[in-house]
Amino acid sequence: QVQLAESGGGLVQVGGSLLLSCAASGINFRRNLMGWYRQSPGKERELVATIVKGGITNYADSVKERFTISRDNADNSIYLQMNSLKPEDTGVYYCNARNILGLGEYWGQGTQVTVSS
Repeated sequence: QVQLAESGGGLVQVGGSLLLSCAASGINFRRNLMGWYRQSPGKERELVATIVKGGITNYADSVKERFTISRDNADNSIYLQMNSLKPEDTGVYYCNARNILGLGEYWGQGTQVTVSS
């Protein structure tokens, strides 16, 4: 059974930092493009950042130079270090795994991030 378990969300003030974690199980982790997406109130789910096995990353323009995605292939985990948080970063953050051979895509349950001003 595939499971993507997110943790690390919470309430933080503007300018603060949070570290999100996602532990994956039930998938061949090295064969998956891993990523973080978020859904803000009243908006559609959007890409935040992705990372491939070799460490190549991709970021939404809105989070570049503030967020850093990383992965630990030994622990089947990815992380999202979020710095200089803004109110518009508020939302539910989802961990995503997409098989590079097109064999499946999976989502975590999401973790709430709230940035207060």
